[in-house]
Amino acid sequence: MARSRNPEKKMKLSGHLREFRNRLFKSAFAIVGGGIIGWITFDQVFSALQQPIIDLARDEHVNATINFNSVVSAFDLHLQIAFFVGLFISSPVWLYQVLAFITPALKKRERRYTIGFLFLSSPVFLAGAWFGWWLFPEFIRSLLSFTPPGAANVINAAEYVLFAVRVLLVFGLAFVLPIILVFLNALGVISGKTILKGWRPAIFIIAVIGAIATPVSDPMSMFLLMVPLTVLYFVAAAVALANDKRRAARQKNELVTDLLTDEVTE
Repeated sequence: MARSRNPEKKMKLSGHLREFRNRLFKSAFAIVGGGIIGWITFDQVFSALQQPIIDLARDEHVNATINFNSVVSAFDLHLQIAFFVGLFISSPVWLYQVLAFITPALKKRERRYTIGFLFLSSPVFLAGAWFGWWLFPEFIRSLLSFTPPGAANVINAAEYVLFAVRVLLVFGLAFVLPIILVFLNALGVISGKTILKGWRPAIFIIAVIGAIATPVSDPMSMFLLMVPLTVLYFVAAAVALANDKRRAARQKNELVTDLLTDEVTE
């Protein structure tokens, strides 16, 4: 009976608010659960983060150390790392909740593309973050090389952790950008030819991203980021072109089918 009174299955504003609240609670519980894991693994995470400083001080005799400048700074850092780890671990959950809240307004094919984007972007983001982590010791080495002789590097722990998180996030998001292009093409927002024709401004944008993501004077680090991003961009263009070709063939078949149906009807 309820379905007959609401054939289009439209939800009232109060229903949308309840659904938003429920999905927000689920996301929050997932982040809290991941944060507990981050709290437990704080020592391992912080040890990995400060390892480049330790290696630099040992191998090149650089006077560098991570400093806690107040009584509560160690506790604050513990909370920050727990939150970042929780946010990272629970990302599949809260990303799914965001998409699940949006997708009912999309068509069936668009929902399929959205879910595919979620599952594809996660490993690509992890690959980008890993690549940033691989280059992170070189960033630290290059930045600390500007220290004048006889001076010491007393590094604030909270600022150092935020710097590391920013580098990993920028690298991860940079790797996801080509996936976003494919996603927009699948939704029909942008064509493969448009992506391919825009390779010149794309290379410029990639260079800007490389300059932002690699906060060092070493151009090799910037080049190492630009190469995979450029390859991913042209891979995205190729996938979009293939998708356009497949879409055009499907539309042609549908048009022929409609014409044949009309002839039979007449």
